[in-house]
Amino acid sequence: MNRIDLTPAAAEVIDKLRKQHGPLMFHQSGGCCDGSSPMCYAVGDFIIGSSDVWLGQIDGCDFWMSGDQFEYWQHTHLTIDVTPGRGASFSLEIPLGVRFLIRSRLFEPDEMENLTPVHVGPLEEV
Repeated sequence: MNRIDLTPAAAEVIDKLRKQHGPLMFHQSGGCCDGSSPMCYAVGDFIIGSSDVWLGQIDGCDFWMSGDQFEYWQHTHLTIDVTPGRGASFSLEIPLGVRFLIRSRLFEPDEMENLTPVHVGPLEEV
């Protein structure tokens, strides 16, 4: 069971951004305001910390969340979506006039037993 998915509208925005910026990644810090929104960066423009949690991939992009935030969200399925508007962040979608957001729901008990494993800290290069 995937912990994270995305809407077709979010996939369209990711494809546009990938054409312009190359490989992408997401991070959700859990800070106030826009920090609680998923942020999209070119790979290498955001340094993953030792307590960041890898939740999986969406449209070929690694999705990370701060460890503190994961404590609150570990029982929820997350769906990345977009909405019109301008966030006040460094996320790559901002110039397009949209911003990424998270829609969530609690996992069902049977889903909790079959979740994709998470990884804490930077992924090792193979």
